[in-house]
Amino acid sequence: MPSVFIKTYGCQMNERDSEAVAAQFLARGYSLAPNEAAADVVLLNTCSVRDAAEQKALGKMTQVAAKARKRGRNVVLGFLGCMAQSHGEMLLRETPGVRLVLGTQKLHRAAEFAEALRAGQSTSVCEVGEEPGSEAHIREHLLDFAGAARPVTAYVSIMQGCNQRCTFCIVPQTRGGERSRSIEDVVDECRVLAERGVREVSLLGQIVTSYGRRELSGLDGKTPFVQLLEAVHAVPGIERIRFTSPHPKGYGDDLVAAYTRLPRLCSSAHLPAQSGSDRILKLMHRGYTRAGYLDLVGKLRAARPDMGLTTDLIVGFPGETEADFAATLDLVRAAAFDNAFVFKYSPRRGTPAASLPGALPTAEIEARHARLLEEVNRVSQEHLERLIGRRLAVLVEGPSRKNPARLEGRTSCNRIVVFEGASRHVGQVLDLQILRASATTLYGDPAILNPA
Repeated sequence: MPSVFIKTYGCQMNERDSEAVAAQFLARGYSLAPNEAAADVVLLNTCSVRDAAEQKALGKMTQVAAKARKRGRNVVLGFLGCMAQSHGEMLLRETPGVRLVLGTQKLHRAAEFAEALRAGQSTSVCEVGEEPGSEAHIREHLLDFAGAARPVTAYVSIMQGCNQRCTFCIVPQTRGGERSRSIEDVVDECRVLAERGVREVSLLGQIVTSYGRRELSGLDGKTPFVQLLEAVHAVPGIERIRFTSPHPKGYGDDLVAAYTRLPRLCSSAHLPAQSGSDRILKLMHRGYTRAGYLDLVGKLRAARPDMGLTTDLIVGFPGETEADFAATLDLVRAAAFDNAFVFKYSPRRGTPAASLPGALPTAEIEARHARLLEEVNRVSQEHLERLIGRRLAVLVEGPSRKNPARLEGRTSCNRIVVFEGASRHVGQVLDLQILRASATTLYGDPAILNPA
């Protein structure tokens, strides 16, 4: 039986794409290899948002190709996703051993092309063109294979592409313009997932709040995205709904109100702020101000007082002054984020920001990154400690990743809780009392195991 190994570099959307690609191979009789050395097909699905991910993937592929040559194995090596879309045939020319390069709108053909390469029907394949309707093909899930336990949570891609064109971002070039699936198609996928034991779905898109903006119309004052949330909310068996990543501009009154009337919509929101400086936000082409962002934070916490709020922040954007950076530090305190993903600015080829003056020295970017991360961690720890002593509803996802003898799950506000329990609790929503907190994790009372 041939086998495939897929490694992912990037965000949840890349992970979801890789899962769908793996499911294609399973449907053709492949197994999932435990590592690249045991595989007949090795694919790297790589994000292009930051240079570090690309460099890691290139280094990894060079190692894999060298080991395959040394062992004399005829392995199909390939790049998938945003990096493939961005670099195209250059990856075939400059990465020895690579024979397959598939862009973001061709992922559903990965198994087909790999089979042709293994059979000698082609010597190499590079497909990075647009394909209308490609957004509807990422449906397959790895829910039943090799006797593994069924997952409780699942990602559901609802759209592809982005029209925002932030000056630092390469995504519109690598994933194309916005293309949304139909509400009926997404709901059908969620219904199938629920029938197979999934209890929580996370709706994915580059900017999910833009869902259906080009294909659908508003109804009764509700945007297409809110209509989709209502439709998924009505699917029997789906107990929790999350979504990522939205854009602050996409939070209209209808979406804020959805938190007050859709109980299965989780009390969490990931709101990428990127900067706390109005001057930098304008240079980034983000389309909102610091005051507008904080006003939205207030509305969300008024709708759900237990709202867990996370964000993305960039340090070292071209021209960022100490005053601009101080404004970002202050935003962390003013918004009181539960957590934040802090990134060092990485110039991307072809983006407007790459040609802006005022590039910061690497040492200064590193120093600001450390200072911002320290403040984020301090505020996050305060949030965790405030939850000690409270009883929280936790959806049990499975064994703890750090200690398989224990179970772990998540609160509605997206906090990880670890506790001692039995396998029968997986998939249940348990009411646990929080006893203590580490830097990133809550620990629940094992004596209180009553379904919520």
